Amino acid sequence: MKDVEYLDRLDQAEALLKPQRVDVLRQLAEPRSCTEVATVLDQTPQRVYYHVKRLVEAGLVKQVSERKVRAVSEGVYQATARSYWLSPGLVGRLGPRVARDELSLGYLVDLMEEVQADVAALDRTAPELPSIGVSGEIRVAPERRQEFLDELKTTLQDLFTRYGGAEGDAFKLAVACYPKGDARD
Repeated sequence: MKDVEYLDRLDQAEALLKPQRVDVLRQLAEPRSCTEVATVLDQTPQRVYYHVKRLVEAGLVKQVSERKVRAVSEGVYQATARSYWLSPGLVGRLGPRVARDELSLGYLVDLMEEVQADVAALDRTAPELPSIGVSGEIRVAPERRQEFLDELKTTLQDLFTRYGGAEGDAFKLAVACYPKGDARD
């Protein structure tokens, strides 16, 4: 089972974005039969099987084994990942696409989608996966905002220059700086 699966196909999004299927998918974090899931969710096995079948078709669930129950074969299923990222590209952009510069929110959305796709494509079975995630909050007075952004850009350009040679392992660095909304405080 993968840690994260990046969903960039419409059929995957359609299969996932139904509340009943999300409930079934949660139950399939561990291998279970449709009958077992149905019992937990207080649904009929047929109804659960219908949802499982759609999730299998979308590649979000796989059959991991089969067992005999009273002379009937019963499939045992498991989710393909612990969590799923839905590509913003599936929704598309509304309205005309305007030129995006480094300071626009549109550029930030595009960057985050690129990071999602890159991280989802990493080989999680590799013995070593050197990476780092850093998050923090910085408070800047409005009159010093441009000074802060300029210093951040200079610092990053210095790192790119110092470590931007053609030799060694390639790493991608993405930095996002955006106003923190009150809703997340």
